[in-house]
Amino acid sequence: MHRVYIGIGSNLGDRQANILAALQRLRVRAQVVAVSSFYESDPAEGADGPPFLNAAAEVRTELEREAFVQMLGQVQSAVGRTSRLRLAARPIDIDVLAFDDDVHPRLLQRAYNVVPLAEIVPAFEQAARAHGTQHVRRRERSLHFLANRQEEVPDVRLALNRVGVSGIKRVVHLEIDGRPRVFNGEFSMVADLAPDKAGVHMSRFSEILEEATLDVLARTDAPARIEGLVASIAGEIVQSQRAIRADVRLRASFGLERWTPVSGKRGEETYTLIGIAHADERGTRRVIGVEAEGMTACPCAQQMIREHALRDLIDAGFSETDANRALDALPVATHNQRGRGCIMLGVNEGQAAGVRAEDLVEIVESSMSSETYDLLKRPDEFFVVNKAHHNPKFVEDVVRGILARSLDMYADLSDDTFMFASQINYESIHKHDAFAEAFGRFGEYREELRTGTYVTQKTDLASWLGTRPSPIVT
Repeated sequence: MHRVYIGIGSNLGDRQANILAALQRLRVRAQVVAVSSFYESDPAEGADGPPFLNAAAEVRTELEREAFVQMLGQVQSAVGRTSRLRLAARPIDIDVLAFDDDVHPRLLQRAYNVVPLAEIVPAFEQAARAHGTQHVRRRERSLHFLANRQEEVPDVRLALNRVGVSGIKRVVHLEIDGRPRVFNGEFSMVADLAPDKAGVHMSRFSEILEEATLDVLARTDAPARIEGLVASIAGEIVQSQRAIRADVRLRASFGLERWTPVSGKRGEETYTLIGIAHADERGTRRVIGVEAEGMTACPCAQQMIREHALRDLIDAGFSETDANRALDALPVATHNQRGRGCIMLGVNEGQAAGVRAEDLVEIVESSMSSETYDLLKRPDEFFVVNKAHHNPKFVEDVVRGILARSLDMYADLSDDTFMFASQINYESIHKHDAFAEAFGRFGEYREELRTGTYVTQKTDLASWLGTRPSPIVT
């Protein structure tokens, strides 16, 4: 990857919007690592048009220099630049200030280039001072008003437990099992509200989301893990909103490569990744989890069908022994449900890297009667149905299976590790759905298995996170 520093300027139309549009188009072909503030400067002597708005950016690209410069020309054309005359007014102008170690000395003699660059690259601060900054004025990116109703005292001085936003959709880059992936994510962010504060700054939540995302990605070249991202956002909400505590939830759909069980057809199955974080003055706690679909076969109906079939076989002349042997060999009919299971684990920061989304998916799918697939040929359909009917499960069985498999797979995790498991079965013959869930610390479940004694007061999600009951708006 080449490291490139560019200068971006505009003095026609909505200058700020032009620069932002250019950055967005650059992100299609390159990674924008850092962007400076906006700076205003008068056009060069003899140039046309109003003052220029300028910014500098650090970009990483796989393109060689010639191809990168060609791509910049395409970006400028897309934003609206038509004239190539040197002193003509223009909606956008992008210059390569440095490509790897090759620095363009002439361009860096211009204050409107070197001053923004020095903001994001300290090595250029001396050059910025040498060329002077009196003709380059830093500009705020938005209008500022004195009105701030949110900070005033409300008419009714009562505290609120959760105030915030939900349903914020963002494209996020995250790591799944060591590989970078792009997701369509949906965030919910809430904070508590003190009795002497009229409201929270709702628009600030979106700003926090953008800033925290960029901050997490800037710490390393690798994509962030979901629990690290939501923890950073929650911590920033506490600081910027002056909240005692804050909760953040992110749900994102992701795909895993799967092969059908008999025909061997490749496909990609869709699952849901979940990240939850709580922040307060003591720090942050985070939870990572997945949701996955599968199917279950009802054990109760199957047992009734078997009893009835046994009587029919005996009435037909089969001995009871032969009838039972036949029923043992063949799957017995029952009704089925499509199910959605969930597992969430709360672990210490140092142990989070050992929790892989793909492993969590397998825990959930293997706890049901059978996994399911988007693509199924006839032999695959037989496999799934046959497997499910040989492995009937109540909704309660699925949740207990998720708990047990999690304790086995993560036997090295501490007793403080939190676990939540749930299953909902969308019934086929009933006009209701069946549901079960369980939660607690590893230590509580280990004690229950070891002693056979019911631990009645298990830790719920809110208690483990250190928040309040029902910690998030969904």
